[in-house]
Amino acid sequence: MAPPSQTPAPLNRRAVASWCLYDWANSAYNTIITTFVFSVYFARGVVGDPVEGTARWSAAMTLAGVAIALLSPLLGAIADRHGRRKPWMALFTGVTVAFSAALWWVRPDPADALFALVCVVVATVAFELANVFYNASLPALVPARLLGRVSGWGWGIGYFGGLACLVLALFGFVKAEAPLFGLFGLSWDAWGPQANIRATALLVALWYGIFALPYFLWVPDAPSNGQSLIQATREGVATLVGTLRQAGRHRQTLRFLIASAFFRDGINTITAFGGLFAAGSFGMSFEEIVLFAIALNVVAGAGAIGFAWMDDRAGAKPVILAALVGMTLFGLPLLLVTDKLWFWVLALGLGLFFGPAQAAGRSLMARLSPPDMTGEMFGLYGLTGRFVGFFGPFLFGLATEAFASQRAGMATVLAFFVIGFVLMLGVREPVAPRQNAAN
Repeated sequence: MAPPSQTPAPLNRRAVASWCLYDWANSAYNTIITTFVFSVYFARGVVGDPVEGTARWSAAMTLAGVAIALLSPLLGAIADRHGRRKPWMALFTGVTVAFSAALWWVRPDPADALFALVCVVVATVAFELANVFYNASLPALVPARLLGRVSGWGWGIGYFGGLACLVLALFGFVKAEAPLFGLFGLSWDAWGPQANIRATALLVALWYGIFALPYFLWVPDAPSNGQSLIQATREGVATLVGTLRQAGRHRQTLRFLIASAFFRDGINTITAFGGLFAAGSFGMSFEEIVLFAIALNVVAGAGAIGFAWMDDRAGAKPVILAALVGMTLFGLPLLLVTDKLWFWVLALGLGLFFGPAQAAGRSLMARLSPPDMTGEMFGLYGLTGRFVGFFGPFLFGLATEAFASQRAGMATVLAFFVIGFVLMLGVREPVAPRQNAAN
């Protein structure tokens, strides 16, 4: 029987809305920092060479992936033993906000490249660890019959949050002659070189910090079980070791963890390097990249929300398989076109399936997780994603450097979708929501 903290109470609409709003909050980091604005600024403005800058950014993302893989299952298991998740989320949310804001001091100078990468690695690790506890809080928040829907709503709202932040970044910073339409009474020149781009890091910090607050105010936390952190750490480590040793008891969960690791890494690689690819292969300016990102977030958000009903009706597995087919069919010609218009058409078609795959993956993980092990299982979800996730940025950077072509780097992503599809065919989704997949 699930402990009281894991048994969903009657639906609390304000809590559900606040939970979804956290996706709206944290989407700003992925959209602005790791994908469309700061990563491009780093390669073009800080390093001064798109290919070399891409390779360095890839190495930093790989290092972040190693740290996330090592820490996420351990911290998830500790949180399951300790009970409460909000303090962990508050810690890692705060670290992400602080190190995002620190990117304001990264000047368009190769001497600042190391500082920039250190900030991005720390912020990315904290961002992903916060998501371990955020995702693990979903099963205790809503009835099992709504897991797919709420997960999809969260992803969709997150994409639209990224969209709103991008619109503000574009018109209030990148294209504006003065900060926020002259709100501060100063031109960008008074703030130093490339201030309009660097200031988007401050926008991310404020956006994330402000819109994350409702989660901490209104989403209920599991009560503490009275254990000290030291005792919870000891028991968490022991539980995690036991789970890894007896992985055969959770065969369906293990199959899904491996399969999802591949397709999630493909999606993460595209989102991490999509802006760099658009800039380097199609010569898109900052303004064009931000406009493209706005359009991409619209279709990705619509896809996540539109497929959410299918998750609860037909199951998460069919949604994931359909999304992987869609991404592969749009991704292959995307690597071959040279016309910018066709790039837009195919890339937006590809983006339509991002949200459904990610949202359905989260809901299926929630259904497969034993009720008293959600933190640990979502930690393992992060571990497997990052264990394979080393290869996405690594192969992208390796192929880009070896062939002096970002198209070669992006081509490696399609293999991850194909492998993920084949492995997902062997996953058996529980007939009853949150059924233990030990058989």
